[in-house]
Amino acid sequence: MACHLRSASMPSSPRSREADVDEQILSLKAAISLPSATIETMIDGLSKLGSIYNHIDALTFLPSSQRKEVEEELELSLVLLDLCSAVQESFVELKANGTAAHTKIQCYVRSAKKAQKLFKKVNKNIASDIEGCRVINLLAEVREIAVLILESTLHLLSKQIAIPSSSKWSLVSKSFQKKSVVCEPEQLQGLELDIVDLESRVGTLFRTLIQSRVSLLNALSL
Repeated sequence: MACHLRSASMPSSPRSREADVDEQILSLKAAISLPSATIETMIDGLSKLGSIYNHIDALTFLPSSQRKEVEEELELSLVLLDLCSAVQESFVELKANGTAAHTKIQCYVRSAKKAQKLFKKVNKNIASDIEGCRVINLLAEVREIAVLILESTLHLLSKQIAIPSSSKWSLVSKSFQKKSVVCEPEQLQGLELDIVDLESRVGTLFRTLIQSRVSLLNALSL
């Protein structure tokens, strides 16, 4: 079946590159699924996720018979983009309102779980055609991992901000509004930096997803 290969300049074959992406996906999934996974694990995972998406983008070849699956993937990518936006909103809320954001973050966790159930259901339908359109299946796998990372990030944050003394969290909240806060507790200072880093990484993931959509749309037009 004829395929379009987008990055002919790369020395390795499409098969070997697919195998490399598979290995990266398995490694990332194992890391973020560990019981000992932390917010720092998720920050690193978001960075690796962007790299995986870029690798998949470099080998976007789509059999013409897979148009339906490609269009379905485009629809699902919108769900993931919406989830990224919701997570970004949770960071803004957290910086502005501290512990008051806890309920909203829990709500976003539930949204992520619903998205994950939807993705698993759809992915099951396309699993029988792995050889027909390997790229779509890679995108489906990495999409599930993206939601898992976002869900786990929100869950870990909700645990971190559930601090008995709301006055402690106010130090973090103030630090975003006033840079001259002195003598912040080390743990809360670290959490503040983690939130800033997470906000940046999720923003990068959002832009990477947009580029992935562009690649799929371009492939459809060929």
